[in-house]
Amino acid sequence: MFSLQMLFGKADRFYQLLEDAASEAHESVRLVVAMIKAPDSAKGLDDIALTRRKEKKIADQITAELVKTFVTGLEREDIEALSLALRKIPKTVEKLAERINLGRQHLQGVDFSRQIEILEQATDVVLAMVKHLRDLRHLEEIHVLNSKLQYLEGEADKLMMDLLKDLYSGRYDAIKAMVIRDLFELMEKAIDRCRDAGNVVMHIVLKNS
Repeated sequence: MFSLQMLFGKADRFYQLLEDAASEAHESVRLVVAMIKAPDSAKGLDDIALTRRKEKKIADQITAELVKTFVTGLEREDIEALSLALRKIPKTVEKLAERINLGRQHLQGVDFSRQIEILEQATDVVLAMVKHLRDLRHLEEIHVLNSKLQYLEGEADKLMMDLLKDLYSGRYDAIKAMVIRDLFELMEKAIDRCRDAGNVVMHIVLKNS
């Protein structure tokens, strides 16, 4: 006999899958921050690659569930868009980890503390926003979180300009300057990926409010 409870149970499963994807993105950032704080150790590289594979597996599972499920709590295109946006975070983080591993001999004395702080905060906000999708009655709180995410992205842009001024001063040799710029750009890109995911959540919330 056809079971509506089973049908809607499958619909609710998408919330959990999206939360799992956001959690893996969050974990990838935690791992790369540990690498940045200890650049002489490549220990976290394999863990970050594993996190990305887990994220991809979740994304594939979401796609498979969408094929099988008639009723979804959110619109299908929104589920797909958020899944893709979340998947891009650990993808960018993995690239960042690889570059840290390659250029760690040039990172002595380089201060990444502010970028780390912004990246950690951004991924915290994304995870919180995705968790709020289960209950869209907290519209004001979601707006506040999204505003914070936009602010963090703006701060990252300002930091990038400050970095460029420092690099253009000529105090670094060419290779070190290239490595530092590459890493800062990837950190900024990871923050942008968080902002993009937040924008998708906000779009979903406004559509369903």
